[in-house]
Amino acid sequence: MLLLNALTIIIPIATLLVGLAIGYFITSTLLKKAVTKEETALLEEAKEKAEVIKKERILQAKEKFLQMKDEHEKACNDRKRELASAENRINQLKQDANKKMEDAQRRAKDVQAAQQRVDAIAESMNKKKADLERIYEAETKKLESISGLSAKEAKEQLIELIKEDAQAEAMVYVKEVTEDAKMSAAQTAKKIVIETIQRTASETAVENTVSVFNIENDEIKGRIIGREGRNIRTLESLTGVEIIIDDSPDAILISGFDPIRREIAKLSLQKLVTDGRIHPARIEEVVHKVEKQVDQEIMEIGKRTCIDLGIHNLNPELIKMVGRMKYRTSYGQNLLQHSIETAKLCATMAAELGLNVKAAKRAGLLHDIGKVAENEEELPHAILGMKVAERLKEKPDICNAIGAHHDEVEMDNLISPIVQVCDAISGARPGARREVVEAYIQRLNKLEEIAMSYTGVVKTYAIQAGRELRVIVGADKVSDQEADRIAYDLSKQIQTEMTYPGQIKITVIRETRSVSFAK
Repeated sequence: MLLLNALTIIIPIATLLVGLAIGYFITSTLLKKAVTKEETALLEEAKEKAEVIKKERILQAKEKFLQMKDEHEKACNDRKRELASAENRINQLKQDANKKMEDAQRRAKDVQAAQQRVDAIAESMNKKKADLERIYEAETKKLESISGLSAKEAKEQLIELIKEDAQAEAMVYVKEVTEDAKMSAAQTAKKIVIETIQRTASETAVENTVSVFNIENDEIKGRIIGREGRNIRTLESLTGVEIIIDDSPDAILISGFDPIRREIAKLSLQKLVTDGRIHPARIEEVVHKVEKQVDQEIMEIGKRTCIDLGIHNLNPELIKMVGRMKYRTSYGQNLLQHSIETAKLCATMAAELGLNVKAAKRAGLLHDIGKVAENEEELPHAILGMKVAERLKEKPDICNAIGAHHDEVEMDNLISPIVQVCDAISGARPGARREVVEAYIQRLNKLEEIAMSYTGVVKTYAIQAGRELRVIVGADKVSDQEADRIAYDLSKQIQTEMTYPGQIKITVIRETRSVSFAK
């Protein structure tokens, strides 16, 4: 029974295992057949594609080969042409070299022949020279015997004649050069002006070193002098001037080289006389107040001037120096007005030339600051002003314009000649500068006296306030060339011996007049 049950269980299980084995065998077989077919199809397809690619690569290789072949043939042809061209050039150079060699040989032969001819000519000339020397000696002896002069004396006379002709030609040349120079540029002459008198002692500067203080009556003179002269001594020691009280009616003279000190003394006297209290303590108080007042006024003048001209960022020390210019003069021309006028002229000229207008105006205003420097050194005012400007950090072109406006230093920018020209224009303007009548008359007389010292001069006239000198010479005594020489020599002598503002024009007149009467 148990066996039967076991068989009943074992037989189905065995049957199931056999079925599974048979199914696995059949499935694996079928799968292998399917895989084999697919691989075969893929292989066939790959073979076809490889065949196509092979054919394409073969065609590309053939095309590349043909292309490279064409390029190689082309390069070979180009190389052949280059070689042929180079060979042609070499042949041409050879031909040219042969021709040049032939020309050189021919020229060498010509040079040799020419040298032979030159030697022959030189030999002939030496012979002729010897003959000429003999003839010259013979003729010289004949001339000496005929003229009664030796060869040396004749040479001296000939040299004198040549000298006269050379001088005449030289004067014509000098005249032409002078006229060209006048047409090309205006020449400015450096002159010693009145500011030198203001900085250095000189007894000829009376009119520029004295201020006049008017008083109502002579009684005030005694009060100003004080007991034993203590009031006047106090005033002189505090202001640094000399007060001259003489027999001049209703006037006291204030003498000093510094115009600011004279102004302080004058204002102090005005306050003291108006107040009526005149004693040393009051004098000291008034002088200190006036000094502060003048200093403040100087700063205000400098600031107002800079504002009016549109000049900004100026150092306070320079502003004060601009204000001090109000109390300086040059030949009677106020230095501040002269500087303002120069600044405006510089601005106008710079604008016309397309230059920096502000820089030109600034340089024009500051060009004479050396005249009002407090620490006065033994230097020309242009150099001193340049050093002051450099110390106060002004720009190099402004400093150069200040130092070069009288040619003490070399100009290195275009503003410098503008300042120089405008300074001369302002100073030479008619009426800008004045002279004392006595000095003016002396200058006119001196001009005429110098002109009359020349041979052949008939009359002289100093006209246009001494700015022109007309010299009339005798037509029978002076030639045209000599007239030119007189004008030139006269201008040089006046420049050397005289001092004058601006420039003087010298005109030499030579004319011939023929007069007849019809009756």
